[in-house]
Amino acid sequence: MEFPIFKTKIKGVTRRFNLTDPAEQREYFRQKAGKEIEGLRRYLKDNTFVAYLLGKKNSGKGTYAKMFAEVVSPERIEHFSVGDMVRALDKQWADPEKRKDLLEFLKKNYRGRFSLEEIVSLFEKRSTKTLLPTELILTLIKREIGKKKKKALFIDGFPRDMDQMNFSLFFRDLIDYRADPDVFVLIDVPEIVIDQRIKWRRVCPICQTSRNLKLLPTSRVGFDKEKKEFYLICDNPKCKGAKLVSKEGDELGIKPLKERFEKDDKLLKMALSLHGIPKVLLRNTLPLQKAKEFVDDYEITPEYVFHWKEKENKVEIEEKPWTFLVDGKLSVSLLPQPVVVSLIKQMAGIFLKKF
Repeated sequence: MEFPIFKTKIKGVTRRFNLTDPAEQREYFRQKAGKEIEGLRRYLKDNTFVAYLLGKKNSGKGTYAKMFAEVVSPERIEHFSVGDMVRALDKQWADPEKRKDLLEFLKKNYRGRFSLEEIVSLFEKRSTKTLLPTELILTLIKREIGKKKKKALFIDGFPRDMDQMNFSLFFRDLIDYRADPDVFVLIDVPEIVIDQRIKWRRVCPICQTSRNLKLLPTSRVGFDKEKKEFYLICDNPKCKGAKLVSKEGDELGIKPLKERFEKDDKLLKMALSLHGIPKVLLRNTLPLQKAKEFVDDYEITPEYVFHWKEKENKVEIEEKPWTFLVDGKLSVSLLPQPVVVSLIKQMAGIFLKKF
């Protein structure tokens, strides 16, 4: 399953943008997709949509959806994580008052294979690995969305299983978004990219900011002479130079996720085969030999290599293009911004046709 390469390089636009600077990023999107952004803003004044984000864990679903919303219309677009909803639900269940409200809602709205007594028992015995029944998930999503003003939605985490795929085709009807067009946003990220994102991920123990020792360091890097290890120092002044740490299990990379990845691959293939719903295809890598033709060099994810200079007592940082093999081809990864340019242009192509 190979997604087409989307070209973000524009003839005549030679400026190099610093994509870590908010002002530069705004101008980058204006130059690369200004026409489409304005069209989508006009569309969203009186219209909405439902977009289902499908891709492997850590493939960037939330990052792309949130950046799209920020660039196009943050007040009219919402990223909705089903996983976050379920995790919050576990906390609500522990609160007697909130549990009572939840049960009242289920009595009025839930329709499914399991009785309410069985649902209650499921909540009481549930582990974090237990998937809730699809009909229950749909009822809970309807409850959460009912609390918000009607907005365009990026649904992250549904469908999650093969039996949920057909439900997703009627999702907008079930949650009372009957007039909204819907779309699948399918994201293709090679496992080697996800593996490196996880293995080198570092998190501030105070503010929980997540960075990457290899791919997205902080502005300050330290060196532990005893362990002979480099480490990141949080940029947030409130954290007073806190050392970023790895999460337990991150050193395993994608090994614990193999079974889930196989299921995600099947979901992507099934979504591609479905009729009656438009699809946006996003990829975050391309062969190195095609990079100069399709993207600008500053849109490519850099790799950072650190060297300890004993005499100067400081860390020297070397930046270079990050390359790796995908299906035997030397490849590069894209930063989120060019992938979001592709998302903006493809969404505009779908929704502005009838506008």
